[in-house]
Amino acid sequence: MHNSERLLPFPALLNARDLGGYPTVDGAQTRWRSLLRSDDLAQLTAAGMQALRDYGVETVVDLRWAEEIVLNPSPLGAHAPQIRYVHSSLLASTPAQWRELAQGCEKEHWKCRVLEQVRPHVRDVLKVMAAASAGPLLFHCVAGKDRTGLIAALMLALADVKPEAIAADYAESSQMLGNAYLVRYKDVDPQDVLENVRCPEEGVHNMLAYLRREGGIRAYLERIGLNELEIARLRARLRD
Repeated sequence: MHNSERLLPFPALLNARDLGGYPTVDGAQTRWRSLLRSDDLAQLTAAGMQALRDYGVETVVDLRWAEEIVLNPSPLGAHAPQIRYVHSSLLASTPAQWRELAQGCEKEHWKCRVLEQVRPHVRDVLKVMAAASAGPLLFHCVAGKDRTGLIAALMLALADVKPEAIAADYAESSQMLGNAYLVRYKDVDPQDVLENVRCPEEGVHNMLAYLRREGGIRAYLERIGLNELEIARLRARLRD
């Protein structure tokens, strides 16, 4: 399935897409209209909120930090109370903790650092997703690239998606955000903006190598505290 068919036209999100249609190592494809990734829903216009409702989204998992939510509250409670909203911060409890975690870590290796050092947060997010109703589930952070990208890569890996397709999904955020962020942050050095949105495919390949060293993604998920039923429910999100 071509990338353009995966993009979700939810005005005014920049980085929203369906994780369906990706090729798996055994010749299947991931399920459509089940798992969605995006940037901050606080950007949604009235038309965007309607598009979200029309798509049938049942659950939204907000990966942002509390400080970020205070600045840009989720619009769901006021405009889509029928959608279940769950806040489950990923990577750190505060921006300062994230800076400390990311310090001195190249983007090509930060996924491995997160999987190693922030296991309780990864576990909590995945437990929320495993417990959610079967209908479409959307997860997001601010730009929809790092925290969202990590969860997307884990879910695609659990569905046995081909490594190059997982890497391409991660890297796609760079294309989705680049030009828009150059306009949005026009007072910032363009090279800094582009470096901020850079999502190197090598980061996914390093993450997959880390999971192999852990005995595979299932062994990793069990080690951080997920049970067999939860792992099966997560996999069923994207696989028949």
